[in-house]
Amino acid sequence: MAEPYQAPAPPAADLPSATRSGPGRALIAVYAVFALAATARSAVQLATKFDKAPLAYLLSAVAAVIYIVATVCFARGSRTSRRVAVVSCTVELIGVLAVGTASVLDKAAFPDATVWSLYGDGYGYVPVVLPILGLLWLRRSGRSRP
Repeated sequence: MAEPYQAPAPPAADLPSATRSGPGRALIAVYAVFALAATARSAVQLATKFDKAPLAYLLSAVAAVIYIVATVCFARGSRTSRRVAVVSCTVELIGVLAVGTASVLDKAAFPDATVWSLYGDGYGYVPVVLPILGLLWLRRSGRSRP
C-alpha cells in the first residue's frame, strides 16, 4: 500500500517569507505585544514586590522570555528558528496548561496573578490560544504552495 502524499517543504529561501506573510504578521505582532507586556509586568513585580508572590512573578518572567524567543523566531523564519519556535510554543502551551491548572487547584500558591494563571483569563485567554495558533501556523506555513 502506498504512503499518503505529503507536500515537500518549501525551499529554504521561502521559509522566512512564509512565516512572516499573511496571518504570520498578526501572530508576530501579538507575540511582540505579549513579550513587551510580560517583560514589563515581570520586571516591575520582581523589582517591587518579589517577596509577596515569588513563584507567580518568576513564572511571569519565564513567560516573558518564551514570548520574546517566539517573537524573534517567527520573525526570522529560518529552519532553525522554526524549530526553536515549535519548542517555544510547545513549552508555552504546557506552561499555560500547567500554571492554569495549578492556579485553579491551589489558589494559595498564586496570591498574585501571572500571565498564565487561570489559563490567561486576565488577558482574555489569549495565552492559552496563542501557542496553538503558533503551532498551527508553523505547520501550515512550512508546506509548499502551488
